[in-house]
Amino acid sequence: MVRRNQQEDDMNPITHTHDPRFVQASRRLGQASPADDLRQLFERFFQMGDLSDGSSVVTSQWTPRVDIREEDGRFVILADLPGIDPDEVEIMMDKGILSIKGERKSEIEEHAERYSRIERRYGMFHRRFALPDSADPEGITARGYNGVLEISIPKRPETTPRRIHVGKGDGRVS
Repeated sequence: MVRRNQQEDDMNPITHTHDPRFVQASRRLGQASPADDLRQLFERFFQMGDLSDGSSVVTSQWTPRVDIREEDGRFVILADLPGIDPDEVEIMMDKGILSIKGERKSEIEEHAERYSRIERRYGMFHRRFALPDSADPEGITARGYNGVLEISIPKRPETTPRRIHVGKGDGRVS
């Protein structure tokens, strides 16, 4: 048996252990190591500039990635939600804010002793998006397929500005 030194072990990105302390820590953190927690903290910190429109609730246990695109007649939000039943996702519209809430349930607790690495995030999430004035909140639809939630937000018909004539009054203010 060839024994590697500690430095080689530390540099190996793929390691496995059955140490119960490691499994307990990973179960508590929902991932493999404190380094992964630090990585996620940095990701959240640097995303804050991108999310200044209030499109994320930072208290979430994890934040699903989204793509937002504008098409001719609608806006489309695509959210990665693998492992989540689309029927269990709550989508709400209130005062121009579209909210998406849900939970990815963990199956790890039942068999924690069998895991040597846990990287996927579990728990509640909540994303919010401020919709533009051109969005029609009454026609929003959503569907889930292959772990992706697609939300379709139709645009309101474009209005053209019109000039309003100001007439002369009789000198009294009503």
